[in-house]
Amino acid sequence: MSIHHPSLPYGCPHCATSGIMFKLRLGEAPDNTPALWDVNVRAQPPATVIDRGPIDRIVSACAGGVRAARLHSARANALRPGYRHRAYDDLEQTTGVARTYILRVPPGTPIAEMCDRLAQLPNIESVSPNYLSGTLLDVERAPADDDAEAWLPRGAVRMAEALAIEPGDPAVLIGLIDSGIATNHPEFRDRFRAGYDTVRLQPRDIGPGMELLGDFRQEDADPTDQFVGHGMACAGIIGAAGNAMPAGLAGDTRIIPMRALGAVRIPGKAMPIGLGAISDLDMALKRCIDLGARVINMSFGTDDRMLHPSSPRPHRDVVDYALARGCILVAASGNNGIETRYWPAAYPEVIAVGASNTADQAASFTTRGAHVDLCAPGERILTTALQGYQYATGTSFAAPFVAASAALLVAYAARHAHVLDTTGVRAILTRSARPFAVPATGCGAGILDAAAALHTLQAQILRAQVPSGERDAA
Repeated sequence: MSIHHPSLPYGCPHCATSGIMFKLRLGEAPDNTPALWDVNVRAQPPATVIDRGPIDRIVSACAGGVRAARLHSARANALRPGYRHRAYDDLEQTTGVARTYILRVPPGTPIAEMCDRLAQLPNIESVSPNYLSGTLLDVERAPADDDAEAWLPRGAVRMAEALAIEPGDPAVLIGLIDSGIATNHPEFRDRFRAGYDTVRLQPRDIGPGMELLGDFRQEDADPTDQFVGHGMACAGIIGAAGNAMPAGLAGDTRIIPMRALGAVRIPGKAMPIGLGAISDLDMALKRCIDLGARVINMSFGTDDRMLHPSSPRPHRDVVDYALARGCILVAASGNNGIETRYWPAAYPEVIAVGASNTADQAASFTTRGAHVDLCAPGERILTTALQGYQYATGTSFAAPFVAASAALLVAYAARHAHVLDTTGVRAILTRSARPFAVPATGCGAGILDAAAALHTLQAQILRAQVPSGERDAA
């Protein structure tokens, strides 16, 4: 899930060479710094002053001047051009999303030196290069008609039984932070809600020999993917109508598509991959949360070993913001087959998903670790492509099974006036998971069983409805 760029600065293979991210301490952020969204649409110019003190002096000395913006827009003013940096609420302030800045710098800027110097300042809470995060797609083109093999993964998670219990609720929204979607695919009529494209990359942000494709310079309201197909593969597992493949596990649930991974062609690779800056992914996550996503699927990741030891781990603040807003986060564990941590899957608050195969064993490529909660099918999953269909392999395609199951649990709980949060969803999914055919260390509690998860929730709701005295008598 990570792409190696050995020539990039800061001793790190995943730095976008044109920017850094930093967070000011609570109470230190000036009110007049514009939001990046406003800067991008030219409703506001970028800030040329931050603190009129040591931050400005360091940035000017290293980068020749300040060009900064707040990374996130205020929830209250997201629809007011020119005012998106006004009226951040308490959650936005305390989680840090209101205090996070993105700083663009010219080629040749000594990013390592600038980050090290800024980190010494008392009003800087954290600072980091704007790392790149990516995902690889292992696919085969598939015919328009599925075969018996296509139903094996769905049978493994007992999809038909789960949808018989809970058909899904259009009011429950799943955010899909990925490479974008094909809006005119016949499997998705009325399945996609309005989404967004936060991709903002430049050719100098990526490694030598790589080529950016399609739309990569400007965020906009069109999350269309023209080259990669990774997001479409995830979307099909969640919400396909079932015309020429098995239906999506989330049933009638709707999807908010957010394109945060741009298309990059790598020498020696037949298909383009998805690659995005941490800032673009974080923007997409926050916007998806503010749009009402109840569950978010994150089939991307950054290998912890590729981060500088002093850098904050990616996505921490938006993970906290999501939890505070009641959003359930699901992430792919990684595809390197060893024990390591990918972010955001490694956060304890995120449901981390590995991949299993048709023999009910952990897939050989799945990333392992104590943080992995459970596995789901991840080998040769028949799903949608940008045009037609494809077989997809990887933990990227195991995670959507779990995200879809989480959405069914949320929908069922809502129908019965039951409160269900991330902790409750994780507990139900892991408690109801089916054991591996062969024990697998570091792969979580077992394999997803969507029907068993709903039965577990049913029992939990029934117990909550029985008066305590009757339970004691029983």
